[in-house]
Amino acid sequence: MGPLHARALTTIFGAALLLGSGCAKDDAKAPLTGAGAGRADARQAQVVEVVELSRRDLAETLSLVGSLAANESAQMRTEIGGIVRGIYFDEGQEVKSGDLLLKIDDAELRAQAAQVEARYNLAQLNVTRSENLSQSRTIPQSEVDRARSEFSAAEAERSLIRLRLEKTEIRAPFDGVVGSRDISPGDYVTPTTVITTINDLSRLKITFEVPERFLTKVRPGTSVRVTTRATTANEADQVLDGEVYFVSSTIDRAVRASEVKALLQHTAPGLRPGMFANIALILERKPNVLTVPEGAILTNASGIQIITVDESGDAPVAAFVTVKTGLRTSGLVEIMPQGATLAEGTKVVASGVGALILFPGAPLDPRPIRAAFGGN
Repeated sequence: MGPLHARALTTIFGAALLLGSGCAKDDAKAPLTGAGAGRADARQAQVVEVVELSRRDLAETLSLVGSLAANESAQMRTEIGGIVRGIYFDEGQEVKSGDLLLKIDDAELRAQAAQVEARYNLAQLNVTRSENLSQSRTIPQSEVDRARSEFSAAEAERSLIRLRLEKTEIRAPFDGVVGSRDISPGDYVTPTTVITTINDLSRLKITFEVPERFLTKVRPGTSVRVTTRATTANEADQVLDGEVYFVSSTIDRAVRASEVKALLQHTAPGLRPGMFANIALILERKPNVLTVPEGAILTNASGIQIITVDESGDAPVAAFVTVKTGLRTSGLVEIMPQGATLAEGTKVVASGVGALILFPGAPLDPRPIRAAFGGN
């Protein structure tokens, strides 16, 4: 190689060294990416939404649909057949217990009653005469016994005919509202004829079905809250409280549920038997328990945990606490710390714990939780 070629190679090699040095300086100024970036971000505080631990009353409720019913309801029928002679009620009228509703023709029964009354009077005279004669031993004892027997038979016959006369009058069995009728004076009615229906609306009942897996928590005295929806924009929903008084001892195999009935404490205008209503059945109440939002619960290989904010050092860091959960309702969860003590006011990471990259001792930047996730 000649001197000219040697000088050329030296020049090219020097230029390459200068170019490489410049590139290295530019790379040093460029931001880190990949794993290097992850190590740098790990030193930064993680922004988290937090809520303070608080105690409140929780109630486990079951939402159901039920049907309203009258406190008492009866279809009025006659026990004997006959011609209707009088109707003494108007459709939709309020009646009192014992009010006369309908009268069946009783002319034939009254004639029979007169015959029976005559036989009764005669039997009464005969037994009196026989007893007087018996005292003077004028007649044998058998005659006295026969007279007494005839009197007892006449007395029973008189009671029977009076009872049949009473059955020609149909009276209200309790206070209530009379329904419609499809008969008029002159119609012939039989024991199968429905004269009208009487409903006691002073109190209302509600009937619903409870799935079998919840039946162990339902018993007489269990509270219910009934809501009926407004039918117009000018009306408000009606909310009524009640109490269970009946739980069926059997389960319907078709729907795997049991019939339950509750009695409402009050009624309201516009409510009618047969209406549907939404029911909140209160299965369990727990007073003054520690609660967190559902989003604060973290489930992993270590069990169920929540992440609290440890502010005992220079900066807030994450602390994991193992808990046991209880009731869940309205976006809140009852918690019971296991092997640790949690006080009211302790800050807890309230949302997204499963998506955040957190570990014990991780630096945190706590922010108040947004209202949309704050629970009740």
